[in-house]
Amino acid sequence: MSAGSSHPVVHLELHTGDLPRARAFYAELCGWQTERIDTRHGSYVALALGGELGGGMVECATPHSLWLPYVEVAEIGEATERARRSGAAVLLEPREGPAGWRSVVATPAAGEVALWQQKR
Repeated sequence: MSAGSSHPVVHLELHTGDLPRARAFYAELCGWQTERIDTRHGSYVALALGGELGGGMVECATPHSLWLPYVEVAEIGEATERARRSGAAVLLEPREGPAGWRSVVATPAAGEVALWQQKR
């Protein structure tokens, strides 16, 4: 992430403590279709948001449901360190997944954001 350059949101992920109710709510309200995907890392619910933006839902022990935006970066390690130098807490150090690398950073004022580097 360099100053002055824009990095797009490429994915929105809902973290919820009640996945079945969240799926039903968004299907009814927005018509969003879901697809369960099983990987060696566990299962994931892909979410068809429409357009170019990808989405998903995960069930976890969160005290309240929240949307986590994924912002595309050129280099996950550098972007994570830049966030840390800017005062962010690193909630998830860079981690490789099937499609790329991600980290999660947060500040009290800005909330949480996932940094995403796609595999090429």
